[in-house]
Amino acid sequence: MDGENEFAPAAVAVYGVVLLMAAVAYTILVRFLIALHGKDSTLAAAIGGDLKGYASLAIYVVAVALSFVQSYVSLALYFLVAAIWFIPDRRIEKKVMK
Repeated sequence: MDGENEFAPAAVAVYGVVLLMAAVAYTILVRFLIALHGKDSTLAAAIGGDLKGYASLAIYVVAVALSFVQSYVSLALYFLVAAIWFIPDRRIEKKVMK
C-alpha cells in the first residue's frame, strides 16, 4: 500500500456522520421525552444537562472534520465516545430508586 493510510478518509467521515446522526437522534428523543414528562419530572432531573450527550455530539463533529486530515485520530475519537457510553450512567437509576 505504499505507506498510505489504509482507512480511506471518506469512509471514516461517512462512518462518523452515521454515528453523529445516531447521537442527534438520541438528543432529539431525550428532549421530546423531557417535554412530554415535563421539566420538573424525575426523568428531566435524572438527565440533567446531558453532558455525555452533548459531549458526544461535539466529539463526533470534530472527528468527522479530522477524518480528512488524520483518519486514525478520528477513529480514536469514535472509540472515545463509545468508551464514555460504556461506563454506566447511574443518573436515572439514582433518581428512580429513591
